Amino acid sequence: MDKRTDLTARNFPSARQEADKPSAPNRYDGPESAYRLAFTDTTFLLREELRPVRMQLELLKPELVQTEQGIESTIVIFGSARIVSPDVAQRLLSDAQAAGDATALRIAERHVAMSRFYEEARRFAEIVTLKSKALSTPIYVVTGGGPGIMEAGNRGAHEIGGKSIGLNIVLPHEQAPNPYITPELCFQFHYFGMRKMHFLMRSIGLVCFPGGFGTLDEMFEALTLIQTGKCRRRPILLFGREFWTQLINFDLLVQTGMISEVDLQLFRFVETAEEAWDLLEAEYGFELRDIDPDDKNHFATDL
Repeated sequence: MDKRTDLTARNFPSARQEADKPSAPNRYDGPESAYRLAFTDTTFLLREELRPVRMQLELLKPELVQTEQGIESTIVIFGSARIVSPDVAQRLLSDAQAAGDATALRIAERHVAMSRFYEEARRFAEIVTLKSKALSTPIYVVTGGGPGIMEAGNRGAHEIGGKSIGLNIVLPHEQAPNPYITPELCFQFHYFGMRKMHFLMRSIGLVCFPGGFGTLDEMFEALTLIQTGKCRRRPILLFGREFWTQLINFDLLVQTGMISEVDLQLFRFVETAEEAWDLLEAEYGFELRDIDPDDKNHFATDL
């Protein structure tokens, strides 16, 4: 009698096998029927009562995929979707000058002035991707997946053959993922809260370029979590001192007692991609040693 040697055979069919199993047409195929498997029933999964399950799925899917891809550490790049690349800005300026449109010219000149941040974001992502290849734990750039500064971040990694992550969000106005995100690391979220958690879960640093409400929301959420001790401290770098100090009177917050003077040490101003990398390098000693992948406390997930 032959003896069984396979001690790891499944005891039950997988969910995939059951979902793909063909069935003969029957009276229970209609949309009004409750016969469909619960996990293949979109109508059921989209019920209001299933919101906790959908939130769990949005937390779990990117977590599993990034784990499978070997991604342990990230640097998050925040910034405006409205900042265009230098070449686009110059084209807008040329068009406005040719048309003799004063309003268009004023807008185009603003685009040209702000486009330097696109280039700094692109170069910073390139530096992070290139230099961290030598580390035992590479560092991956993660952005919100859209245009502008987000595109610049993904583009910098893509142009030197590196991977990067895009955490897109469904918005009333359609936001298509920018073309530089690594396809297997391009995610889409419905819940802002789940997206924010994934920004922070693997991050060793956050780099904030000029932006609007969304950028401010993400920046202040991170600052609040660190200030209150809800997550470990990590570098927060603000690109463009002039922009940030005109936008936010940090000194007034201290003078009025809204924050402590020590809270100003939670972030640093930088102007160039090289300066940003140098600060991260000094914080983590990238050039002094490889980061031990078994050192779970060094790149721990906080949330």
